[in-house]
Amino acid sequence: MAKGQPVHILISKLCKSLVTPDKKKMRVIDLQSVRFISSQKRIPPLEVEISCLEQNVVPIRYIRNIGTVGIEGQLKLLRSTVAVCGAGGLGGTIIELLARQGVGHLVIIDNDKFAENNLNRQIIATESDLRKSKVKVAAVRIKKINSVVEVSAVNKTIDSRNIKKLIIDASVVLDGLDNLKTRRVVSRACDELKIPFVHGAIAGFSGQLMTIFPGDKGLNAICGLSADENECGIETHTGNPAATPAVIAAWEVQEAIKIITGIGNPIRNRLIFLDFADGTFDEISLL
Repeated sequence: MAKGQPVHILISKLCKSLVTPDKKKMRVIDLQSVRFISSQKRIPPLEVEISCLEQNVVPIRYIRNIGTVGIEGQLKLLRSTVAVCGAGGLGGTIIELLARQGVGHLVIIDNDKFAENNLNRQIIATESDLRKSKVKVAAVRIKKINSVVEVSAVNKTIDSRNIKKLIIDASVVLDGLDNLKTRRVVSRACDELKIPFVHGAIAGFSGQLMTIFPGDKGLNAICGLSADENECGIETHTGNPAATPAVIAAWEVQEAIKIITGIGNPIRNRLIFLDFADGTFDEISLL
């Protein structure tokens, strides 16, 4: 196949027709073909996938996304940047799901290394990863899941001096943190940069979630304005079983998808509180 052929011609020649289970016809392209075009044209595979979707050709890995977000929604995801603050219990699952969903660029910020007590819940952590940088392990994991995704692994401690620079290009910022002090720093920066911030937190068999848009009351409405804040979150005392962060992380990812694609209604100006021990769901209005 000639190297001089334009990308759109290569896509047309390499794509295939597929009939979905609901009898709809779809043009698709496989991973091998995406890699071939990327190599031939010397462009990132992310650009190839975007070009495919612009021609209504669906990369096979996203077929099961299309019924929910559509081709236009998948394009928005591939063109987006999502920043994940924290790569532990919440953050690890968030990162995994965003990569599988096909978010084009992930910024992962965490200065920690994996410890043995992370193994019960932090999905990216394995025994062979102990004492390794969480963001570096996460970057390798992402490439194994979805090699198209571009990753910025930031091995830094979040503070008020660096946070704006780290998240400035993000379409949305997700909370994978474990303490209120840093959450406030991130939430404040998001508000000033006009970026939505999806907050999630866990404690034992319970978890909470809300999406904070610029100008919303946000964390101050549920946590007050006290400066007396511990460095460690309450989960240090209550424990954090494997399933709790997984549930809250999954919900955070759904919020990000809704914000980026414009599909559905984000959990805005209300706090969702889940108690898995009692099987209860409570909603608190912040208006």
